[in-house]
Amino acid sequence: MKKIQTIKPKVSKVDPSNPDTIPKFVDDLPIPPVARPLKTIRGKSYYEITMKECKHRFHKLMPATTVWGYDGLYPGPTIHVNQNEKIYVKWKNQLPLKHFLPIDRTLHESAGPPEVRTVTHLHGANVDWESDGHPEAWFSRNFAQTGETFRRKIYEYTNRQNGATLWYHDHAIGITRLNVYAGLVGLYIIRDPIEKTLNLPKNRYDIPLIIQDKSFNQDGSLFYPENTDPPAPINPSVQPFFNGNTMVVNGKLWPRLKVEPRKYRFRILNAANTNAFTLRIGDGRSFYQIATDGGLLTKPVELTTLPIEPAERAEIIIDFSKLKGKKLVMQNTNDEGNTGVIMRFDVTLPLKQKDMSEIPASLLPDDQPLEEKCADKIRLLTLDARQDEFNRPILMLDNQKWHDPVTEKPVIGDTEVWRFINLMNFPHPMHIHLIQFKVLHRRPFDLERFQQDGYIHYTGPPIEPEPYERGWKDTVRADVGMVTSVIMKFTENPGDYVWHCHILEHEDYDMMRPMKVIERE
Repeated sequence: MKKIQTIKPKVSKVDPSNPDTIPKFVDDLPIPPVARPLKTIRGKSYYEITMKECKHRFHKLMPATTVWGYDGLYPGPTIHVNQNEKIYVKWKNQLPLKHFLPIDRTLHESAGPPEVRTVTHLHGANVDWESDGHPEAWFSRNFAQTGETFRRKIYEYTNRQNGATLWYHDHAIGITRLNVYAGLVGLYIIRDPIEKTLNLPKNRYDIPLIIQDKSFNQDGSLFYPENTDPPAPINPSVQPFFNGNTMVVNGKLWPRLKVEPRKYRFRILNAANTNAFTLRIGDGRSFYQIATDGGLLTKPVELTTLPIEPAERAEIIIDFSKLKGKKLVMQNTNDEGNTGVIMRFDVTLPLKQKDMSEIPASLLPDDQPLEEKCADKIRLLTLDARQDEFNRPILMLDNQKWHDPVTEKPVIGDTEVWRFINLMNFPHPMHIHLIQFKVLHRRPFDLERFQQDGYIHYTGPPIEPEPYERGWKDTVRADVGMVTSVIMKFTENPGDYVWHCHILEHEDYDMMRPMKVIERE
């Protein structure tokens, strides 16, 4: 009897450096664990969260990758608090003494020891400046060395603000782009009484989506470019931008999430270094946005696409109730190919119980608007660039560098309007520490005229903010050829803060400025 030969299907080997070889939707979406307090201090929860080097598996068919993580996890554990609940957090640096990514030693304080510096910023928080994570409040392993503005080992978060999805990440001067890319990110969720009265999807149906882009070497290690293209005369050299060639959600490459046929709430964070995304679900079906950076909108917004810049957050509800058996891809329509795909929702789980959650007609009562005509101060702030001695671009704010004297000194009790005048050919996500603001409008202007004599000649009427950005914000897209205006009121916490572009390569060199909030004399 002739032996029948079995032909095994040829399996192509995964090459982590080539995203075309990495299969999509084979890993389930992980959910970051919840941080637990170590003890209580004067009745308040006290956390210790340690930054460690660890091994992380981005994909089941790839080798484990060296990353840095809070509590040795990437992403870090999610901190859950209630509005007005004061907590204490000690951020501990137990990282190696040498960085595994290329450090440009011409940047702020990067030339001398310590090589590895960290400081954690709670992004979007109303917080005392000594707990804000100022870039020069860095500390080395075991606090052996500290930066100029370092004041305390234990941070205090009062959470005196609306319920919202915040995030924490590294903010060390000159190497933020490297530390965040290495894995130092996590979510921080504040809940308030108003949210608890709304019948929104909750518990297992309330899911975070932390989106980043990464690139890898053939051995599975993280790739981050050592120099520019063409190369700068110094090596390593800071990049003007970085875009990875794979998409990572909650630490997995192109994961899938098995869902029930019901409504889900997703808390989306763009934690990329540079990349802006425009999200679309499946064939462009509708979903509902319910919150921005600073918390709930006044009413849900029906969308088919959602643009989201680095550091922005958006909360959405997707109703899968009529999609049983379907598989829907979340896409990034800004890109094509591998980075045009984010993850997949598989509506394959049985419905555990009847879905009683709702998409309410209204979420918050209309708040008292901040009116531009009532502003105590209007600031005109340019976004521009020039060349350094190595012919590299220095990205600048109001023609100032990081170490130039403080020029933004808001007064407690004042309302201010900041107008970001973008003189460059790409948008910038502008972030202001301490406060939440409202986007007023964007307005086109004559760029040539402004560059000649500094006069703003508007070439069209103000353009209202998009529906998806009409809530409280701490990061705004400053568009090309536009003057983008935001309004805010400074109510408490005098001290030393910063404002900057949240493209991390720009923030590190040199698109960040100090801001000193002062008491009224």
